[in-house]
Amino acid sequence: MRSLILGAAAALMLAGAAVAGPVTLKANPVDSDGRVTLGDLFDGAGAASDVVVGARAGPSIVFEAGQLQSLARQSGLDWANPSGLRRVVVRNAAAAPAPAAPAPVSATAANAPPVVAARPQPARAALAERVIARNDMVEVAYEVGGVRLTITGRAEGNAAVGQRLAVRNLQSNRTIDAVAIGPGLALAGPAAQDARATQQLAAR
Repeated sequence: MRSLILGAAAALMLAGAAVAGPVTLKANPVDSDGRVTLGDLFDGAGAASDVVVGARAGPSIVFEAGQLQSLARQSGLDWANPSGLRRVVVRNAAAAPAPAAPAPVSATAANAPPVVAARPQPARAALAERVIARNDMVEVAYEVGGVRLTITGRAEGNAAVGQRLAVRNLQSNRTIDAVAIGPGLALAGPAAQDARATQQLAAR
């Protein structure tokens, strides 16, 4: 009898793995209550949307991509990580910039000639495009002479890709001058200057 029960349990586990459904990581994962669920992270999570995978204590929480794949797989979800991400940042929904709602258009305005939109102010553009927020945990890579070192610190401010950023090393309490390159990621040293110069050229 015991062997039959164990066999049935193993069959159920294999069946659950076989029906694992593919999901897509959301472009800007956020949560509203500090409890990060699979539904906060993935589109198409279905019945697993309410499964809690982490608790956010500050403005954001960072997951290792491999850890996230494992947690998703345990709930029957398959995330292929097609972009090859190393980390995924989930932010507080209250602090994430919300898209502006379109203003209502009157009949008079609808018949008016088209107007060229003004360029957004740099400060607002930087806020909309920022990939690192103040107090986020950031992995900083230092590359020189083919050697790569990494440390994890706390962001001292907000930054978009290519912008300078001060990151405080929590072990030494020293501040590192870095350049943001993605969500939760920054570069320091010569590679940081190259990344900033490349971003400035692309923005012209």
